Amino acid sequence: MLRRSFYISLCFLVIGCGVSKKKTTYGKSRTVTVNSSDKRPHVSVEGTPAKKPGKTGKTKTTSLSKVDKIINTALTFSGTRYKYGGTTKKGMDCSGLLYVAFGEHDISLPRVSYSMAEQGKRIKVKNVEKGDLLFFKTGRKGKRINHVGMVVVAEDEIKFIHASSSRGVIVSSLREGYWNSAFVKANRVL
Repeated sequence: MLRRSFYISLCFLVIGCGVSKKKTTYGKSRTVTVNSSDKRPHVSVEGTPAKKPGKTGKTKTTSLSKVDKIINTALTFSGTRYKYGGTTKKGMDCSGLLYVAFGEHDISLPRVSYSMAEQGKRIKVKNVEKGDLLFFKTGRKGKRINHVGMVVVAEDEIKFIHASSSRGVIVSSLREGYWNSAFVKANRVL
């Protein structure tokens, strides 16, 4: 009898461990690097200007442009969990991320994505540059824009930083099927 109860307990333990939900954890320090074209310096989370080789092959320090500083600020939130209405490292939503990143550099944006979509000048996706905003309709009955991201790479592939409700603040590609089909427009606010 004791042996049978031991085996039953062992089975429950094994089955329970096999179907447990994976817990996502984030480290306290994350490093995210986005390499840009040769015309602009490399952007790193640490906030220090990246070093670039000069014509003589020696390394020289380049100063960051305003766009790179805004991107750097947004990248410091990488890994932050999603929180509707959030604007801190404890939790962030998509419009809150850009509201804070631009606000840190004295550029005022509305707080919600559909209002941000009315700012700046609409541009074709083939003409996007770093710092441009991408707008999406992600709901099934999507009647208005409800998601926004900022372009961090615009070379062969367009990559943007945003706060995903399932994965938090991440960098995604516009080539991904979900984001490509939900894409509505791009605006330049700088």
